[in-house]
Amino acid sequence: MAHGGSVYIMTNILRTVVYIGVTSELRTRILQHREHYFKGSFTDKYNCTICVYYENFSRIEEAIAREKELKKWNRTKKNELITLFNSQWIDLWTEIEKW
Repeated sequence: MAHGGSVYIMTNILRTVVYIGVTSELRTRILQHREHYFKGSFTDKYNCTICVYYENFSRIEEAIAREKELKKWNRTKKNELITLFNSQWIDLWTEIEKW
């Protein structure tokens, strides 16, 4: 049985840094970033605790492929994607935590 997955984008409070990740458990992973669970990681170092974008997929392989695609994009294109999905770049945790 195939398991789904999500690709997501985290940012810091000033919205100056973005981190793109992939997971099979979006709620858990976002909470880990918010609580600085991964000490010394990129998201910990740059305080990326705000989820501003996510996409869900029926298969984790699709999510991984999308993550690789997004990571190749320049910052302007990433910003445009986030803005199309979340125009104010608000923290989506209040939505995700209810899952």
